[in-house]
Amino acid sequence: MTTVAAPPRRRPRRDWPIITGLFLLALVPSLAGGVRAAQLTGGVERTAANARFVDQPAPVLVHIVAVVLFAFLGALQLAPRFRQRHRRWHRVSGRVVAVAGLAVALSGLWMTAFYDLPDSDNAVTNAARYVVGTLMLVSIVLGFAAIRRRDFHTHKAWMLRAYAIAMGAGTQVFTSLPLLPLDPAGPNYPAWRCVAMISAWVLNLAVAEIIIRRTAPRRRPAAVPATSSR
Repeated sequence: MTTVAAPPRRRPRRDWPIITGLFLLALVPSLAGGVRAAQLTGGVERTAANARFVDQPAPVLVHIVAVVLFAFLGALQLAPRFRQRHRRWHRVSGRVVAVAGLAVALSGLWMTAFYDLPDSDNAVTNAARYVVGTLMLVSIVLGFAAIRRRDFHTHKAWMLRAYAIAMGAGTQVFTSLPLLPLDPAGPNYPAWRCVAMISAWVLNLAVAEIIIRRTAPRRRPAAVPATSSR
């Protein structure tokens, strides 16, 4: 009698590369936001560059706090082993992440609509902010609706898309680097800044879609009904 060897077990993927990578990506916008918040709460001198923030600090402060919460808590939400080991924490933290994400999207849309357009931006950049802000808002709402009906994969997919959009500021650091030698007017030249920002969002969303497709549950082939022979 021959024994069939059991298939080798797959080693569970470690979470630390995912968490570390996402934390590093979130560090850039978080540090920049922290500096901005410290300036606004500490009484910064009003200039042409920061006038919109000094005159109306509440929206940008809400945006900064929400981004930090969404970035770091969201990174833990997306780590599969951590999520499985801490299911209760995942559920409770997920509510905080969802509210923070809504605050990120809504405050971002508010600032796009009511803040004066800085010299470093152009109309295309502003239009892109409306698109990604709306997409992030819709993604979180659809993600919440999916988890309410216990559709876990769809929930994860929409929340991953929202996270990818929110982390655009971190990826923008890398998409800006190749453009700096081509920029005759410095790193804030509106055209190149627009290219760098949109490229960061597109790249993040493309990576998110690849992950979503790779982690999608496999569909079982439909059973073929048996035919009876007479």
